[in-house]
Amino acid sequence: MTVVIKAITDKSDLRKFIYLPAEIHKDHKNWLPPIYLDEWEFFTPSKNKSFSYCDTVLALAYREGKVVGRIMGIINRKYNDLRNEKHARFGYLECWDDPEVSHALLNYVEDWARVKGMHRIIGPYGFSDKDPQGLLIEGFEFTPLISAPCNQKFLVGLVEDEGYEKEVDCLMFRADLTKQVPEFYNKIFNRVNSNSEYKLLEFTRKRDLKPYILPILQLLNESYAHIYGFSPLEEQEMKDFAKRYMPVLDPRFVKAIIHAGQVVAFIIGLPNMSPGIQRSKGRLTPLGLFYIWLSSKSTKQLDLMLGGVKPDHQGRGLEVLMGLKLFDSAKQAQYTSVEVHLVLETNAPMLAQMSKLGALPHKRFRVFQKNLRDN
Repeated sequence: MTVVIKAITDKSDLRKFIYLPAEIHKDHKNWLPPIYLDEWEFFTPSKNKSFSYCDTVLALAYREGKVVGRIMGIINRKYNDLRNEKHARFGYLECWDDPEVSHALLNYVEDWARVKGMHRIIGPYGFSDKDPQGLLIEGFEFTPLISAPCNQKFLVGLVEDEGYEKEVDCLMFRADLTKQVPEFYNKIFNRVNSNSEYKLLEFTRKRDLKPYILPILQLLNESYAHIYGFSPLEEQEMKDFAKRYMPVLDPRFVKAIIHAGQVVAFIIGLPNMSPGIQRSKGRLTPLGLFYIWLSSKSTKQLDLMLGGVKPDHQGRGLEVLMGLKLFDSAKQAQYTSVEVHLVLETNAPMLAQMSKLGALPHKRFRVFQKNLRDN
């Protein structure tokens, strides 16, 4: 019954790594499968620029010849150099409720990180904060969102039993679109909207939106530089990111603000497609694509995925202008709620905005950490 850990060495191993979660979660009602076409690109070094500046290891756990778990170890050299840290990350941890397996997997990555000279390990975490991060610890009863973690409760205990402690929490909020926004937001909106220095861009066609995608992602590097775990995107990563999400973007739910010919603020929402992805089982077959399309057309929920304001334009109400316009577009589409993607518990300005809007936290995710020098 000994658990054996083996590093992935070929495409056959990678296939086992990618499809193992489907077996583990087959009875998990609220599991959201990944889009498998994206998974193959994400975990293939020749197709994912992030591998070029990270040390990585992907491993499988075996017991009596059967795959019983998986894990990935990451050392983001670019991020460590930028922050003057020696941190490793573990991510994409999956196993059944089996302490022997989780111990073997985490211990394997910890030993790998020590050999690489790392002092600490955090996780679950991917290459950057744009990848799934943390473990869900509250809100298991709610439908998951695309690109957010989707674990079972027992995994939290398995990680904590290995000596991991809280690093930071992220929250998801839900806002009710049927309620009126506070009047002071309308006053801010009117003030900013009348300022001729700023021009709000709204879109109805993807071909009109496409030229702005790279400038928006370039702004992401500026506006997210201070955020925990963020690693600046290189140009190829921006192109890969755009390629990944452009097919599912609805131009109505993308807003941007121009100042002196430059994008200085943006916000991106997506129609909630989770039920369609679940029904498609993550496979983009003609029928699977139909399920996802149907879900995006019938949903009443908008998922707020990304937003940012250029640092020297923050505090001027630009986020209010974009946010209320986004809410208007959602209401016109007969949406009744907005779910706000991961917000760090340390992001006081964003938490204050959620409170003022009456948005309620309904999911909590935790990133864990462990000191590698005391073990």
